[in-house]
Order: sequence, then structure tokens, then C-alpha cells
Amino acid sequence: MRIYVPQKLKPGATLRLPDAAAHHVARVMRRREGDALMLFDGKGSEVNAHIAAVSKRGDVQVTLGERQPILPESPLAVHLGLAVGKGDRMDFAIQKSVELGVAAITPLYTEFGDVRLKAERAQKKRDHWQAVAVNACEQCGRATVPVIYPPAALNDWLADRQEPLRLVLHPYGATEPMSDGAFEGAALLVGPEGGLSDQEVAAAHAHRFTSWIIGPRILRMETAPIVALSLLQARFGDFA
Repeated sequence: MRIYVPQKLKPGATLRLPDAAAHHVARVMRRREGDALMLFDGKGSEVNAHIAAVSKRGDVQVTLGERQPILPESPLAVHLGLAVGKGDRMDFAIQKSVELGVAAITPLYTEFGDVRLKAERAQKKRDHWQAVAVNACEQCGRATVPVIYPPAALNDWLADRQEPLRLVLHPYGATEPMSDGAFEGAALLVGPEGGLSDQEVAAAHAHRFTSWIIGPRILRMETAPIVALSLLQARFGDFA
């Protein structure tokens, strides 16, 4: 059982699990004193541990053991720019993108996107999406949790891109050949259900993005990043 603990994990130390993790361990999974756990800090460190004590209130104390070998991160660090989608679609896209090795995700506001978040709700949504990413890491074995950045305007995200490989999924028009060679970083832009506008695609091209058509069928916004990330990992990443 892998648990995310966002603090320094020092072998031999004893620490109290955060409330949410303690609830999951003691109340949901019903683990008891002496049971083994695996803890990771989200920054690339993982240790084995065992439960030292569980209080009646549900507090969980754990004693840390040795550092463990971690699952290597993909040699291709992909920053996904994903148009903000509704509810479960966004959660699904983030969860599967993390499982497929994405390095970072920025939710984007686009012309045809139908979701706009006010400041307080945007922060709550970001916290929720970050929790989705953490849960995906607990499941898939990653020790490094990708950052979910605050929702941003598309043009702002485009202007910040420095990745050597930049791709925009676009179902219409000619597709330029993808560059050959090895890449350590890539930016991947996925639009909303209504697609990106011609002006947005032109803006991406102006920031040195290449249009990429990944098949004959138009994919939903939660499906497109799964297919695209799988293809990128197969060509440049760690999918053999």
C-alpha cells in the first residue's frame, strides 16, 4: 500500500500521517499496528515503513524504514496544456495522463471551452486535480507527483513554452512531419470538445507548435491526451 506524505522521509524517524492519509489507512483500509506501508514524498523519494500506533481518534504513527528503489521518470518530460473540461472528464484525463508519465499539466481557458472558473473555485478545482494526480501516483508506482498548475489563458501558456518539441492536436489541415531525434521535453496542447479556433491554432503555430493529427477519427478531450501521450512515450519516452 503506497501513501503520499509531502514531507521529508528520513529512515528511522517516526511521523504522524496527514489526516487524509491516516483516514484512508485506518478507517478505509482498516490497517493496524505492525502493518507494512510504502511512503513517498512526491519528489522522488520512497521508503518502506510500518504502522507504530493507531489511536482511537484515527491518528496513525508510522516508523520509517530504508529508502527504496524508485520507478524512473520518463526521459521525455511532457507539459500538457489541457483545455478545462467538465467534471469527470477532466479528472479522467488528468488521472490517465499521470499514469502515462506526464510531467506537468496546465488547465487552459480557450475560445470554445465552456468552463470558466472564478478565483476561489479555481483554487478548489486545482487542489482537487492535484489530489487526482496524487492518487494516480499512489496507484501507478510513481514517486514524483506532477504539478497541476493554476488554470491559465491559452496565450499565456503558449508564451511560456520553452520545450524543444511542441505539438498541438488539430484534426483538420495538413500535418507537418514530427521532428526526428531525441527530446528531453515536449509541450502538448489539447483543445476542448469544440476544438481550438483557427486563431488559436495560428497562435500555437506562431509559438513554434506543430499541428499533429493522431488518427482518422476525432477524439474526445479526455481520450486525446491518452492516445497522444502513449504515442510520444513509445517514440521518445520509456515505452518499449
